[in-house]
Amino acid sequence: MKILVPIKRVVDYNVKVRPLSDQSNVDLNNVKMSVNPFCEIALEEAVRLKEAGTASEVITVTVGKQDSQEQLRTALALGADRAILVESDNLVEPLVIAKALAKVCEAENPNLIILGKQAIDGDNNQTGQMLAALMGYAQATNASEISISGDSANVTREIDGGLQTIQVSLPAIVTTDLRLNEPRYASLPNIMKAKKKELNILSLADMGFDISNRTELLSVELPAERAAGVIVESVDQLIDKLKNEAKVISWKF
Repeated sequence: MKILVPIKRVVDYNVKVRPLSDQSNVDLNNVKMSVNPFCEIALEEAVRLKEAGTASEVITVTVGKQDSQEQLRTALALGADRAILVESDNLVEPLVIAKALAKVCEAENPNLIILGKQAIDGDNNQTGQMLAALMGYAQATNASEISISGDSANVTREIDGGLQTIQVSLPAIVTTDLRLNEPRYASLPNIMKAKKKELNILSLADMGFDISNRTELLSVELPAERAAGVIVESVDQLIDKLKNEAKVISWKF
């Protein structure tokens, strides 16, 4: 069984991001970049399936600029067998990424596509669903457990009411939640081995579809700073502030 794992290059989750002076985008100068945490979880699950003998090959793919090769090499060090970079000089939206991944799926014909449910830089939670629609594949989102049984996959999903277990026929697309697993760290020997693994580069512009974005980023702003708390002198003063300033209560006492 062949597993495809799309990943994304994002600002490291430990870094406090800040907007540019003109608020046109996030300031990426001298900022540490890493693999999106949800993508790491997806890759870890694919590698575990391979180690269990369920999968024979794990392929990782990303859509981005030339420097995204760094994150692909990290994925190779974590256990992927080969990598594909769909190179684009411009930032692209989820629909374009889904179309690019669909082209890769047509060429590679994977049995299972595992990807993070969202990226921490955009929180769109769209690419997996769009890819499933484009390919006509079954999909299972927010997975906290995956098991393969023959030509189907049993996926436990996290929903508002608790847990839901569904069965989807392969080929299928699964998006991962945080509780699926805990990703491993890349060891030094595996980092050295990753430099020799295959990494193919494709051009997004040569894939034969419209790559223009349909949304425009207008501005990026920091969230408003929280005001300091105050100590009230009486219950009546507390009720007054909750009612008239915070406006969280409306009943009369």
